[in-house]
Amino acid sequence: MIRSAQSRTIHAGHVSGAVVRCGVSDAMLAELPVSVVFFYDKELDLDRLAAGLAEALGRVPLFGGRLRVGEDGLEIVCSDAGVPLVVSEAAETLPEAMSRMTLGSSGYVDHVEANRAHSGEAPLFTVRVSRLADGGTALGCSWHHVIGDVQSFMTLMRAWSAAVEGTEPPEVGIAGDRESFLDAVLPAEDSGRLGFRIPTATEAELLAHEFRTAPRANRTVQVYFTDAEVAAMKAAFGAATGRRLSANDVLTAHVVTTVRQLDEDAEARDLLLPVNVRRHLGIPAGQLGNLLGEVVLRCAPAGEAAALAGEIRSAVDEFATAHLSLRTNRDFLASVSRERLRDCVPLGFDPANRTFTLSSWSRAGVYEVAFEGHRPLAFSPGASVQLPWVAWLVEGFAGAGQLLTVVLPARLAARLRGEEGRAALHRYRDPAERLPELAVQMKKLA
Repeated sequence: MIRSAQSRTIHAGHVSGAVVRCGVSDAMLAELPVSVVFFYDKELDLDRLAAGLAEALGRVPLFGGRLRVGEDGLEIVCSDAGVPLVVSEAAETLPEAMSRMTLGSSGYVDHVEANRAHSGEAPLFTVRVSRLADGGTALGCSWHHVIGDVQSFMTLMRAWSAAVEGTEPPEVGIAGDRESFLDAVLPAEDSGRLGFRIPTATEAELLAHEFRTAPRANRTVQVYFTDAEVAAMKAAFGAATGRRLSANDVLTAHVVTTVRQLDEDAEARDLLLPVNVRRHLGIPAGQLGNLLGEVVLRCAPAGEAAALAGEIRSAVDEFATAHLSLRTNRDFLASVSRERLRDCVPLGFDPANRTFTLSSWSRAGVYEVAFEGHRPLAFSPGASVQLPWVAWLVEGFAGAGQLLTVVLPARLAARLRGEEGRAALHRYRDPAERLPELAVQMKKLA
């Protein structure tokens, strides 16, 4: 419960003058905010945070700008219109706040109003600093997806942390014309698979119904896997496939297979895995934008987790030649009129067919965001849009283990949290293993 709040607007203090012409892929994300919460076990100095954010906005000015509709589509104007920073006093302790961090009503993040931001009326980035009852701090951030993906956000957070800590800031890449930038780095041909579709009128109404009913129909479940559990999966799945597999490979396969089994789903379903294309295309890490592709795999009913982990590893290894589809997507979206562009739907949003989308934010560096020498004790996505069959993986408490956040239909979510679900999810955990204290204290953590 939030007791009181004060607000100020943070400005860099100078206008960069940059105008970023968004690409057609960015326009597809023009209605979506992304929200996250960092938790620290110390009280952070508000003046140092504010001064550091102002300096970071000078280096990464898109976050302090505003959107406008230009002749050729959406543009981000780096106007230094500013970022609202709200400071509040919370009645909850750190473990209590963490137990509520995925609730839309948690009060620990102010979700960007994407519709108002689209017309330039609202900011593209918000910050809420909540002082917790036991001396901790919750740092809630929300940004408009049109600015960029999670790596773009982390570039800002690295710049913010560097400003407060007095360390070297990250390199920042800003393309004035994102379509021209992609033209220069994309291969002439790609996989040819479309990542978007235009739904029929009937399907569009069903999708609209999903958005309207999402808060009532779905629930968010968080599951903590220890490093030892992940290691056991890697050993078992590696032995079964004869391959070296990553933590992301085995966890994704284990989670998807387990959820399907608990759902008693006998149909073949699609699994969609967003992929950061920077490394695959030689793009610098600090380049801002929605530089994401996706792997789409057809999962057999009652499939084996080890086999799926092997398929995921092959798909990621072969991404640039077999799965990259950015040019195909751009060509398709560019061929659609501006009026129909907003009707297009990404393949990953297909709740009727239970398409499972799992984003890995592991290794994004969220536990390196230090302020005054303090690193986060926990990090989590916030509940900005509660759509079903969407999940995120990120490192767990203090960077140890892995934390899964997944949105599912309410009955299936309850089954995951129940005794049967926990047993299935943690079949690779040693019952004698001792969990981190925060994992024990958090309510509803599976």
